[in-house]
Parts: sequence; structure tokens; C-alpha cells
Amino acid sequence: MRLIRKLMLLTIVGVGGVAAFNYWSQHGWSVRPRAAALEAQIAKQQAARLATRAAAKASDAASKVGDTVSDSALTAKIKSKMVLDDDVTSRGIDVDTSGTIVTLTGVVRSADERDRAVRLARETKGVTKVVDKLRVRES
Repeated sequence: MRLIRKLMLLTIVGVGGVAAFNYWSQHGWSVRPRAAALEAQIAKQQAARLATRAAAKASDAASKVGDTVSDSALTAKIKSKMVLDDDVTSRGIDVDTSGTIVTLTGVVRSADERDRAVRLARETKGVTKVVDKLRVRES
């Protein structure tokens, strides 16, 4: 009987010692999460928020750059059509693009050349409106 008592006492003391060690050293099973785990979770949430903000700003910047590129591409298409056309002298015509609206300014030799330049601009894919500010040169 003494042996069983000694074993029970050693078991209780051993379990108590392990519990005390875990409690004071903070290496054992704790009821509440550790501060490091909470800090890591908060850092992940902040990183996700910052990444979302950065993605939104990058998207806005990309759309602005895309608009600028498409404006210049549309201008280049119209100018190249005019250069390749035999009825239009493109040196005297300025093409300005804002979105899908194209403004033609400058001096042309005749009303036919003016009409042809306006038609070329209107027929270009992506153009919704052509503002005609061309003047016919007086002979």
C-alpha cells in the first residue's frame, strides 16, 4: 500500500511541477493566444489592407495611362490615314484627340480636301465625334 501511495504522490507532484513550469515559462498550453500570434495576425490584416489600397491606386494609374495611350494611338491612326491618302495634304492638318472626340485644325487647299480629311477621321475605329476647325486656303 505504501508503494501505491508513493507512486500517487509522485504522479501528483510531477503533474503539478509540469503545470507550474508551463505556467511560469509560458511554453505550455495556454488558455489565451500568445501575444506573438496576435501581433502576426494584426500584421497580416494590415498588410492585406495596404495591398488592397496599392492595387486600387495602381489600377487608377493604369487606366489613366491607358487613356493617354489610346488618345495618342487614335491620333496616330488618323494621321497615318491622311498621309497615305492622295487627296489630303496632312502637313497642314493638326489632329487633337480627347477620349473619342477628334478635333481637326489647320489650313487645307480646298473644300474637297477638307471633306476628305473629316471623312477619314470619322471612319477611324474608336472615333465618336469629329470637330471640324479646318479652314480652306484662299487662292
